[in-house]
Amino acid sequence: MAGVNGDRKGKKDDNGIGTAIDFMLSNAKLVLGVGGAAMLGIATLAMKRMYDRAISAPTSPTKMEQGGKRSWEEPAWMGSSPRVLNHDMKSTVSRSLQSLPTSSHTVEPDGLLGHVLVLLYNCLRRAVGRAVVGGGDLLKARARLSLQEHLCRFYQKEVNIPAEEQAVARRAALDICAELRVFLHAKLPDMPLREMYLSGSLYDDLQVVTADHAQLMVPLVLEKNLWSSVPGEDTIMNVPGFWLVRRENLEYFPRGSSYWDRCMVGGYLSPKSVLEVFDKLVAGSINWPAIGSVLDYVIRPVVPSETLTLEVQYEADRRLYVDFLPLLVMEDGTSLIAKPHRLAAGRHENLWRQSFRVAETARLRALDRDDGGCRSVCLKVAKAACKLNPALKRLNASQLTNAILLLSQSEADWSPEALAERFLQLLRALVGHLEAGRLPCALSPRVDLFCELTEQEVDELGYTLYCALSHPEGLLRTQEAGADPGGGGEPRF
Repeated sequence: MAGVNGDRKGKKDDNGIGTAIDFMLSNAKLVLGVGGAAMLGIATLAMKRMYDRAISAPTSPTKMEQGGKRSWEEPAWMGSSPRVLNHDMKSTVSRSLQSLPTSSHTVEPDGLLGHVLVLLYNCLRRAVGRAVVGGGDLLKARARLSLQEHLCRFYQKEVNIPAEEQAVARRAALDICAELRVFLHAKLPDMPLREMYLSGSLYDDLQVVTADHAQLMVPLVLEKNLWSSVPGEDTIMNVPGFWLVRRENLEYFPRGSSYWDRCMVGGYLSPKSVLEVFDKLVAGSINWPAIGSVLDYVIRPVVPSETLTLEVQYEADRRLYVDFLPLLVMEDGTSLIAKPHRLAAGRHENLWRQSFRVAETARLRALDRDDGGCRSVCLKVAKAACKLNPALKRLNASQLTNAILLLSQSEADWSPEALAERFLQLLRALVGHLEAGRLPCALSPRVDLFCELTEQEVDELGYTLYCALSHPEGLLRTQEAGADPGGGGEPRF
Protein backbone atom coordinates (compact mmCIF):
# COMPACT_ATOMS: atom_id res chain seq x y z
CA MET A 1 0.00 0.00 0.00
CA ALA A 2 2.86 2.31 0.86
CA GLY A 3 4.41 1.61 -2.52
CA VAL A 4 1.21 2.46 -4.25
CA ASN A 5 0.85 5.65 -2.28
CA GLY A 6 4.43 6.54 -3.07
CA ASP A 7 3.83 5.90 -6.75
CA ARG A 8 0.73 8.07 -6.73
CA LYS A 9 2.61 10.77 -4.85
CA GLY A 10 5.37 10.63 -7.46
CA LYS A 11 2.87 11.04 -10.27
CA LYS A 12 1.21 13.90 -8.44
CA ASP A 13 4.48 15.64 -7.65
CA ASP A 14 5.75 15.55 -11.21
CA ASN A 15 3.00 18.01 -12.21
CA GLY A 16 2.13 15.83 -15.22
CA ILE A 17 5.59 16.05 -16.76
CA GLY A 18 5.97 12.26 -16.83
CA THR A 19 2.55 11.95 -18.43
CA ALA A 20 3.56 14.52 -21.07
CA ILE A 21 6.71 12.56 -21.88
CA ASP A 22 4.83 9.27 -22.09
CA PHE A 23 2.21 10.80 -24.35
CA MET A 24 4.72 12.48 -26.68
CA LEU A 25 6.85 9.36 -26.88
CA SER A 26 3.86 7.07 -27.38
CA ASN A 27 2.78 9.10 -30.39
CA ALA A 28 6.27 9.56 -31.79
CA LYS A 29 5.93 6.23 -33.56
CA LEU A 30 3.20 7.68 -35.75
CA VAL A 31 5.45 10.54 -36.84
CA LEU A 32 8.92 9.02 -36.87
CA GLY A 33 8.17 5.36 -37.40
CA VAL A 34 9.28 2.58 -35.10
CA GLY A 35 13.01 3.08 -35.64
CA GLY A 36 12.92 6.86 -35.25
CA ALA A 37 10.74 6.65 -32.17
CA ALA A 38 13.13 4.13 -30.61
CA MET A 39 16.11 6.44 -31.13
CA LEU A 40 14.23 9.39 -29.62
CA GLY A 41 12.98 7.27 -26.72
CA ILE A 42 16.40 5.92 -25.83
CA ALA A 43 17.78 9.47 -25.77
CA THR A 44 15.18 10.62 -23.24
CA LEU A 45 14.62 7.47 -21.18
CA ALA A 46 17.69 8.00 -19.02
CA MET A 47 16.64 11.56 -18.21
CA LYS A 48 13.13 10.37 -17.41
CA ARG A 49 14.49 7.75 -15.00
CA MET A 50 16.69 10.33 -13.32
CA TYR A 51 13.71 12.61 -12.88
CA ASP A 52 11.47 9.80 -11.60
CA ARG A 53 14.05 8.85 -9.02
CA ALA A 54 14.53 12.44 -7.95
CA ILE A 55 10.86 13.11 -7.36
CA SER A 56 10.24 9.73 -5.74
CA ALA A 57 12.68 10.60 -2.88
CA PRO A 58 12.74 7.02 -1.59
CA THR A 59 12.91 6.59 2.25
CA SER A 60 13.07 2.81 2.43
CA PRO A 61 14.55 -0.05 0.42
CA THR A 62 11.05 -1.17 -0.48
CA LYS A 63 10.14 2.18 -2.02
CA MET A 64 13.48 2.36 -3.79
CA GLU A 65 12.99 -1.04 -5.34
CA GLN A 66 9.46 -0.23 -6.41
CA GLY A 67 10.50 3.17 -7.70
CA GLY A 68 13.38 1.62 -9.59
CA LYS A 69 11.11 -1.00 -11.10
CA ARG A 70 8.61 1.62 -12.21
CA SER A 71 11.31 3.63 -13.89
CA TRP A 72 12.43 0.60 -15.90
CA GLU A 73 8.99 -0.48 -17.01
CA GLU A 74 8.43 -0.72 -20.74
CA PRO A 75 7.44 2.75 -21.98
CA ALA A 76 4.04 3.14 -23.55
CA TRP A 77 5.54 4.15 -26.88
CA MET A 78 6.98 0.65 -27.27
CA GLY A 79 3.45 -0.80 -27.40
CA SER A 80 1.56 -1.77 -30.48
CA SER A 81 -0.64 1.32 -30.56
CA PRO A 82 -0.23 4.99 -29.58
CA ARG A 83 -1.68 6.33 -26.36
CA VAL A 84 -4.73 8.53 -26.46
CA LEU A 85 -5.21 11.31 -23.94
CA ASN A 86 -8.34 11.19 -21.82
CA HIS A 87 -9.89 14.35 -20.42
CA ASP A 88 -7.78 14.45 -17.24
CA MET A 89 -4.56 13.70 -19.12
CA LYS A 90 -5.27 16.48 -21.64
CA SER A 91 -5.58 19.08 -18.92
CA THR A 92 -2.50 17.76 -17.13
CA VAL A 93 -0.36 17.71 -20.26
CA SER A 94 -1.61 21.15 -21.23
CA ARG A 95 -0.57 22.61 -17.88
CA SER A 96 2.78 20.83 -18.07
CA LEU A 97 3.59 22.10 -21.56
CA GLN A 98 2.59 25.63 -20.61
CA SER A 99 5.08 25.49 -17.73
CA LEU A 100 8.02 24.41 -19.88
CA PRO A 101 11.04 26.63 -19.18
CA THR A 102 12.46 28.73 -21.99
CA SER A 103 15.92 29.14 -20.51
CA SER A 104 18.08 27.27 -18.01
CA HIS A 105 19.28 28.83 -14.79
CA THR A 106 19.62 25.76 -12.58
CA VAL A 107 20.26 22.10 -12.85
CA GLU A 108 17.38 21.19 -10.55
CA PRO A 109 15.28 18.22 -11.70
CA ASP A 110 12.42 20.40 -13.01
CA GLY A 111 14.80 22.65 -14.95
CA LEU A 112 16.75 19.71 -16.33
CA LEU A 113 13.62 17.88 -17.38
CA GLY A 114 12.31 21.10 -18.83
CA HIS A 115 15.30 21.17 -21.14
CA VAL A 116 14.64 17.58 -22.10
CA LEU A 117 10.99 18.32 -22.83
CA VAL A 118 11.86 21.41 -24.86
CA LEU A 119 14.32 19.33 -26.86
CA LEU A 120 11.77 16.56 -27.24
CA TYR A 121 9.08 19.00 -28.24
CA ASN A 122 11.30 20.67 -30.84
CA CYS A 123 12.40 17.32 -32.22
CA LEU A 124 8.83 16.18 -32.58
CA ARG A 125 7.80 19.47 -34.12
CA ARG A 126 10.57 19.22 -36.71
CA ALA A 127 9.68 15.59 -37.30
CA VAL A 128 6.03 16.52 -37.81
CA GLY A 129 7.11 19.19 -40.26
CA ARG A 130 9.22 16.68 -42.15
CA ALA A 131 6.34 14.22 -42.09
CA VAL A 132 3.97 16.82 -43.53
CA VAL A 133 6.45 17.76 -46.22
CA GLY A 134 7.26 14.11 -46.81
CA GLY A 135 3.56 13.35 -46.99
CA GLY A 136 3.11 16.10 -49.58
CA ASP A 137 6.03 14.73 -51.58
CA LEU A 138 4.53 11.26 -51.31
CA LEU A 139 1.18 12.52 -52.59
CA LYS A 140 2.93 14.31 -55.44
CA ALA A 141 4.91 11.18 -56.25
CA ARG A 142 1.74 9.11 -56.25
CA ALA A 143 0.04 11.69 -58.48
CA ARG A 144 2.97 11.62 -60.89
CA LEU A 145 2.90 7.84 -60.91
CA SER A 146 -0.83 7.89 -61.59
CA LEU A 147 -0.35 10.43 -64.41
CA GLN A 148 2.51 8.35 -65.81
CA GLU A 149 0.21 5.34 -65.94
CA HIS A 150 -2.53 7.42 -67.59
CA LEU A 151 -0.09 8.76 -70.18
CA CYS A 152 1.31 5.34 -71.03
CA ARG A 153 -2.16 3.85 -71.34
CA PHE A 154 -3.37 6.83 -73.40
CA TYR A 155 -0.34 6.54 -75.68
CA GLN A 156 -0.83 2.83 -76.32
CA LYS A 157 -4.61 2.99 -76.73
CA GLU A 158 -5.26 6.32 -78.45
CA VAL A 159 -2.07 8.05 -79.60
CA ASN A 160 -0.02 5.40 -81.31
CA ILE A 161 -1.24 4.40 -84.78
CA PRO A 162 -0.83 0.75 -85.80
CA ALA A 163 1.88 0.25 -88.42
CA GLU A 164 -0.57 -1.45 -90.77
CA GLU A 165 -2.93 1.53 -90.74
CA GLN A 166 -0.05 3.91 -91.45
CA ALA A 167 1.14 1.72 -94.34
CA VAL A 168 -2.33 1.68 -95.96
CA ALA A 169 -2.62 5.48 -95.63
CA ARG A 170 0.83 5.99 -97.16
CA ARG A 171 -0.05 3.74 -100.06
CA ALA A 172 -3.20 5.77 -100.73
CA ALA A 173 -1.19 9.01 -100.62
CA LEU A 174 1.38 7.52 -103.00
CA ASP A 175 -1.36 6.57 -105.46
CA ILE A 176 -2.70 10.13 -105.46
CA CYS A 177 0.81 11.54 -105.89
CA ALA A 178 1.43 9.30 -108.91
CA GLU A 179 -1.82 10.38 -110.58
CA LEU A 180 -1.08 14.07 -110.04
CA ARG A 181 2.45 13.72 -111.34
CA VAL A 182 1.29 12.06 -114.54
CA PHE A 183 -1.46 14.61 -115.07
CA LEU A 184 0.68 17.71 -114.51
CA HIS A 185 3.48 16.51 -116.78
CA ALA A 186 0.97 15.70 -119.50
CA LYS A 187 -1.13 18.84 -119.13
CA LEU A 188 1.63 21.40 -118.56
CA PRO A 189 4.93 19.94 -119.74
CA ASP A 190 6.61 23.36 -119.72
CA MET A 191 5.80 24.13 -116.09
CA PRO A 192 9.20 24.22 -114.29
CA LEU A 193 8.77 21.77 -111.44
CA ARG A 194 11.10 19.50 -109.55
CA GLU A 195 10.04 16.01 -108.58
CA MET A 196 7.04 15.99 -106.26
CA TYR A 197 7.29 14.06 -103.01
CA LEU A 198 5.20 13.17 -99.97
CA SER A 199 5.98 14.58 -96.56
CA GLY A 200 4.49 15.35 -93.16
CA SER A 201 4.02 13.70 -89.81
CA LEU A 202 2.71 10.52 -91.44
CA TYR A 203 6.23 9.96 -92.77
CA ASP A 204 8.04 11.00 -89.57
CA ASP A 205 6.11 8.65 -87.28
CA LEU A 206 4.71 11.69 -85.48
CA GLN A 207 1.08 11.43 -86.56
CA VAL A 208 -1.40 10.58 -83.82
CA VAL A 209 -4.84 9.05 -83.24
CA THR A 210 -5.56 8.31 -86.94
CA ALA A 211 -3.46 8.29 -90.11
CA ASP A 212 -5.42 11.04 -91.83
CA HIS A 213 -3.00 13.69 -93.15
CA ALA A 214 -0.25 13.82 -95.73
CA GLN A 215 1.47 16.62 -97.62
CA LEU A 216 2.28 16.49 -101.32
CA MET A 217 5.19 18.87 -101.82
CA VAL A 218 5.39 20.48 -105.27
CA PRO A 219 8.78 22.26 -105.65
CA LEU A 220 8.74 25.16 -108.12
CA VAL A 221 11.84 26.09 -110.13
CA LEU A 222 12.70 29.82 -110.10
CA GLU A 223 15.37 31.47 -112.18
CA LYS A 224 18.13 32.64 -109.84
CA ASN A 225 18.70 35.97 -111.60
CA LEU A 226 14.99 36.79 -111.82
CA TRP A 227 13.77 36.17 -108.26
CA SER A 228 15.05 36.97 -104.78
CA SER A 229 13.66 36.41 -101.28
CA VAL A 230 13.08 39.17 -98.74
CA PRO A 231 12.62 38.33 -95.02
CA GLY A 232 9.35 39.55 -93.55
CA GLU A 233 11.09 41.55 -90.82
CA ASP A 234 12.83 43.59 -93.53
CA THR A 235 9.53 44.71 -95.00
CA ILE A 236 7.04 47.36 -93.86
CA MET A 237 4.81 44.52 -92.61
CA ASN A 238 7.51 43.29 -90.20
CA VAL A 239 6.37 39.66 -89.95
CA PRO A 240 9.29 37.33 -89.09
CA GLY A 241 8.76 33.81 -90.40
CA PHE A 242 7.11 35.02 -93.61
CA TRP A 243 8.91 36.08 -96.78
CA LEU A 244 8.35 38.01 -99.97
CA VAL A 245 9.68 36.68 -103.30
CA ARG A 246 10.55 39.69 -105.41
CA ARG A 247 10.89 39.88 -109.18
CA GLU A 248 14.29 41.24 -110.21
CA ASN A 249 15.87 42.74 -113.36
CA LEU A 250 12.61 43.65 -115.08
CA GLU A 251 14.51 46.22 -117.16
CA TYR A 252 16.65 43.48 -118.70
CA PHE A 253 14.24 40.55 -118.47
CA PRO A 254 10.74 41.95 -119.01
CA ARG A 255 7.57 40.36 -117.73
CA GLY A 256 7.03 37.01 -119.39
CA SER A 257 10.68 35.98 -119.22
CA SER A 258 9.82 33.65 -116.35
CA TYR A 259 7.02 31.08 -116.39
CA TRP A 260 5.93 32.31 -112.95
CA ASP A 261 5.50 35.90 -114.04
CA ARG A 262 1.83 35.05 -114.57
CA CYS A 263 1.52 34.70 -110.79
CA MET A 264 3.19 38.03 -110.01
CA VAL A 265 1.25 40.66 -108.03
CA GLY A 266 2.77 44.09 -107.43
CA GLY A 267 6.25 42.93 -108.34
CA TYR A 268 6.14 39.86 -106.06
CA LEU A 269 5.37 36.20 -106.62
CA SER A 270 2.00 35.66 -104.99
CA PRO A 271 1.42 32.31 -103.23
CA LYS A 272 -2.31 32.90 -103.57
CA SER A 273 -2.00 33.20 -107.37
CA VAL A 274 0.18 30.08 -107.52
CA LEU A 275 -2.43 28.13 -105.56
CA GLU A 276 -5.17 29.38 -107.88
CA VAL A 277 -3.26 28.03 -110.90
CA PHE A 278 -2.98 24.58 -109.34
CA ASP A 279 -6.54 24.71 -108.04
CA LYS A 280 -7.87 25.14 -111.60
CA LEU A 281 -5.83 22.15 -112.68
CA VAL A 282 -6.21 19.78 -109.76
CA ALA A 283 -9.76 20.60 -108.67
CA GLY A 284 -11.22 21.67 -111.99
CA SER A 285 -9.53 19.63 -114.71
CA ILE A 286 -8.87 16.19 -113.27
CA ASN A 287 -11.67 13.64 -113.42
CA TRP A 288 -11.32 12.40 -109.87
CA PRO A 289 -14.43 10.16 -109.88
CA ALA A 290 -12.95 8.20 -112.79
CA ILE A 291 -9.52 7.97 -111.16
CA GLY A 292 -11.14 7.00 -107.87
CA SER A 293 -13.06 4.15 -109.48
CA VAL A 294 -9.82 2.78 -110.92
CA LEU A 295 -8.05 3.04 -107.57
CA ASP A 296 -11.12 1.91 -105.61
CA TYR A 297 -11.11 5.22 -103.72
CA VAL A 298 -13.56 8.05 -103.36
CA ILE A 299 -11.65 11.27 -104.12
CA ARG A 300 -13.00 14.82 -103.90
CA PRO A 301 -11.47 18.29 -103.46
CA VAL A 302 -12.19 19.90 -100.09
CA VAL A 303 -14.09 23.18 -100.35
CA PRO A 304 -13.46 25.59 -98.75
CA SER A 305 -9.85 25.10 -97.70
CA GLU A 306 -6.88 27.33 -96.85
CA THR A 307 -4.82 25.35 -99.32
CA LEU A 308 -5.60 22.89 -102.07
CA THR A 309 -6.70 19.72 -100.26
CA LEU A 310 -8.01 16.40 -101.52
CA GLU A 311 -10.14 14.08 -99.42
CA VAL A 312 -9.46 10.42 -100.13
CA GLN A 313 -11.74 7.75 -98.71
CA TYR A 314 -9.68 4.61 -99.11
CA GLU A 315 -11.67 2.37 -96.77
CA ALA A 316 -15.25 2.47 -95.53
CA ASP A 317 -14.23 4.19 -92.29
CA ARG A 318 -10.86 5.67 -93.28
CA ARG A 319 -10.22 9.07 -94.83
CA LEU A 320 -6.96 10.73 -95.79
CA TYR A 321 -6.52 14.45 -96.46
CA VAL A 322 -3.72 15.26 -98.91
CA ASP A 323 -2.55 18.87 -98.91
CA PHE A 324 -1.16 20.04 -102.25
CA LEU A 325 1.66 22.42 -101.33
CA PRO A 326 3.73 24.51 -103.76
CA LEU A 327 7.23 24.84 -102.32
CA LEU A 328 10.17 27.19 -102.92
CA VAL A 329 13.67 26.24 -101.79
CA MET A 330 15.92 29.30 -101.88
CA GLU A 331 19.70 29.31 -102.43
CA ASP A 332 20.41 29.50 -98.69
CA GLY A 333 18.22 26.45 -98.06
CA THR A 334 15.20 28.40 -96.75
CA SER A 335 12.00 26.49 -97.45
CA LEU A 336 8.89 28.54 -98.25
CA ILE A 337 5.43 27.07 -98.69
CA ALA A 338 2.29 28.55 -100.19
CA LYS A 339 0.24 28.53 -97.02
CA PRO A 340 -1.20 31.99 -96.37
CA HIS A 341 -0.99 33.94 -93.15
CA ARG A 342 -4.08 33.04 -91.16
CA LEU A 343 -4.87 36.67 -90.36
CA ALA A 344 -3.91 37.94 -93.80
CA ALA A 345 -7.00 40.08 -94.42
CA GLY A 346 -5.58 41.13 -97.77
CA ARG A 347 -2.33 42.73 -96.60
CA HIS A 348 -0.34 39.50 -96.20
CA GLU A 349 -1.49 37.68 -99.32
CA ASN A 350 1.92 37.93 -100.99
CA LEU A 351 3.75 36.41 -98.03
CA TRP A 352 5.22 32.92 -98.26
CA ARG A 353 5.41 30.96 -95.02
CA GLN A 354 8.80 29.68 -93.92
CA SER A 355 8.65 26.00 -93.04
CA PHE A 356 10.80 24.76 -90.13
CA ARG A 357 9.20 21.33 -89.96
CA VAL A 358 12.11 19.30 -91.37
CA ALA A 359 14.70 21.03 -89.17
CA GLU A 360 12.47 20.88 -86.07
CA THR A 361 11.83 17.18 -86.51
CA ALA A 362 15.53 16.49 -87.12
CA ARG A 363 16.52 18.30 -83.92
CA LEU A 364 13.85 16.52 -81.89
CA ARG A 365 15.00 13.15 -83.17
CA ALA A 366 18.67 13.97 -82.55
CA LEU A 367 18.01 14.98 -78.93
CA ASP A 368 16.06 11.80 -78.25
CA ARG A 369 18.72 9.70 -79.95
CA ASP A 370 21.50 11.25 -77.83
CA ASP A 371 19.91 10.59 -74.44
CA GLY A 372 17.21 7.99 -75.13
CA GLY A 373 14.65 10.65 -74.32
CA CYS A 374 10.86 10.76 -74.46
CA ARG A 375 10.46 14.07 -76.33
CA SER A 376 8.79 12.49 -79.34
CA VAL A 377 6.41 10.53 -77.11
CA CYS A 378 5.61 13.68 -75.12
CA LEU A 379 4.97 15.56 -78.38
CA LYS A 380 2.65 12.86 -79.69
CA VAL A 381 0.70 12.76 -76.44
CA ALA A 382 0.32 16.55 -76.49
CA LYS A 383 -0.75 16.51 -80.15
CA ALA A 384 -3.35 13.84 -79.44
CA ALA A 385 -4.67 15.77 -76.44
CA CYS A 386 -5.07 18.85 -78.64
CA LYS A 387 -6.69 16.85 -81.41
CA LEU A 388 -9.22 15.27 -79.04
CA ASN A 389 -10.05 18.50 -77.21
CA PRO A 390 -11.81 21.14 -79.34
CA ALA A 391 -10.73 23.92 -76.95
CA LEU A 392 -7.10 23.23 -77.91
CA LYS A 393 -7.54 22.86 -81.68
CA ARG A 394 -5.62 26.09 -82.35
CA LEU A 395 -2.39 24.62 -81.00
CA ASN A 396 -0.58 23.08 -83.95
CA ALA A 397 2.29 20.65 -84.31
CA SER A 398 4.94 23.31 -84.88
CA GLN A 399 4.01 25.20 -81.72
CA LEU A 400 4.07 22.05 -79.58
CA THR A 401 7.37 20.90 -81.09
CA ASN A 402 9.05 24.24 -80.43
CA ALA A 403 7.71 24.37 -76.87
CA ILE A 404 9.39 21.00 -76.23
CA LEU A 405 12.63 22.09 -77.90
CA LEU A 406 12.72 25.23 -75.75
CA LEU A 407 12.00 23.17 -72.64
CA SER A 408 14.86 20.85 -73.56
CA GLN A 409 17.26 23.78 -73.27
CA SER A 410 16.60 24.04 -69.53
CA GLU A 411 15.59 20.47 -68.63
CA ALA A 412 18.09 17.65 -69.08
CA ASP A 413 16.16 14.63 -67.80
CA TRP A 414 13.96 13.28 -70.62
CA SER A 415 14.10 9.65 -69.59
CA PRO A 416 10.90 7.66 -70.24
CA GLU A 417 10.31 7.52 -66.48
CA ALA A 418 10.09 11.33 -66.43
CA LEU A 419 7.31 11.51 -69.04
CA ALA A 420 4.62 12.65 -66.58
CA GLU A 421 6.83 15.36 -65.12
CA ARG A 422 7.89 16.63 -68.56
CA PHE A 423 4.26 16.60 -69.76
CA LEU A 424 3.24 18.79 -66.82
CA GLN A 425 6.22 21.05 -67.49
CA LEU A 426 5.11 21.35 -71.11
CA LEU A 427 1.64 22.45 -70.01
CA ARG A 428 3.14 25.01 -67.63
CA ALA A 429 5.51 26.25 -70.34
CA LEU A 430 2.63 26.70 -72.79
CA VAL A 431 0.65 28.64 -70.18
CA GLY A 432 3.69 30.85 -69.63
CA HIS A 433 4.11 31.50 -73.35
CA LEU A 434 0.42 32.31 -73.69
CA GLU A 435 0.63 34.71 -70.75
CA ALA A 436 3.58 36.40 -72.44
CA GLY A 437 1.66 36.39 -75.73
CA ARG A 438 4.64 35.01 -77.59
CA LEU A 439 6.19 31.64 -78.43
CA PRO A 440 9.64 32.05 -80.01
CA CYS A 441 10.76 29.54 -82.60
CA ALA A 442 13.61 27.42 -81.22
CA LEU A 443 15.44 27.63 -84.57
CA SER A 444 14.79 31.34 -85.18
CA PRO A 445 13.88 33.24 -81.98
CA ARG A 446 12.66 36.29 -83.89
CA VAL A 447 9.76 34.24 -85.20
CA ASP A 448 6.65 34.34 -83.01
CA LEU A 449 4.67 31.14 -83.47
CA PHE A 450 1.65 32.71 -81.76
CA CYS A 451 1.45 35.61 -84.20
CA GLU A 452 -1.61 34.11 -85.92
CA LEU A 453 -3.67 33.71 -82.76
CA THR A 454 -6.30 36.26 -81.79
CA GLU A 455 -6.47 37.64 -78.24
CA GLN A 456 -9.62 35.64 -77.59
CA GLU A 457 -7.95 32.42 -78.75
CA VAL A 458 -4.94 33.12 -76.52
CA ASP A 459 -7.25 33.62 -73.53
CA GLU A 460 -9.21 30.44 -74.26
CA LEU A 461 -6.09 28.35 -74.73
CA GLY A 462 -4.47 29.77 -71.60
CA TYR A 463 -7.57 29.14 -69.50
CA THR A 464 -7.96 25.56 -70.74
CA LEU A 465 -4.31 24.68 -70.12
CA TYR A 466 -4.25 26.42 -66.75
CA CYS A 467 -7.24 24.38 -65.60
CA ALA A 468 -5.56 21.23 -66.95
CA LEU A 469 -2.57 21.75 -64.64
CA SER A 470 -4.65 20.68 -61.64
CA HIS A 471 -6.21 17.73 -63.48
CA PRO A 472 -4.06 16.79 -66.50
CA GLU A 473 -5.82 13.45 -66.86
CA GLY A 474 -8.83 15.41 -68.12
CA LEU A 475 -6.92 16.16 -71.31
CA LEU A 476 -6.57 12.45 -71.98
CA ARG A 477 -10.26 11.81 -72.45
CA THR A 478 -11.36 9.73 -75.39
CA GLN A 479 -13.86 11.11 -77.85
CA GLU A 480 -14.49 11.03 -81.56
CA ALA A 481 -11.90 13.22 -83.26
CA GLY A 482 -13.16 15.11 -86.26
CA ALA A 483 -11.04 15.46 -89.36
CA ASP A 484 -9.21 18.67 -90.00
CA PRO A 485 -9.35 19.16 -93.75
CA GLY A 486 -7.92 22.66 -93.51
CA GLY A 487 -4.72 21.51 -91.88
CA GLY A 488 -2.51 22.96 -94.55
CA GLY A 489 1.15 22.36 -95.22
CA GLU A 490 2.37 22.56 -91.66
CA PRO A 491 0.48 19.54 -90.33
CA ARG A 492 -1.72 20.48 -87.44
CA PHE A 493 -1.43 16.98 -86.03
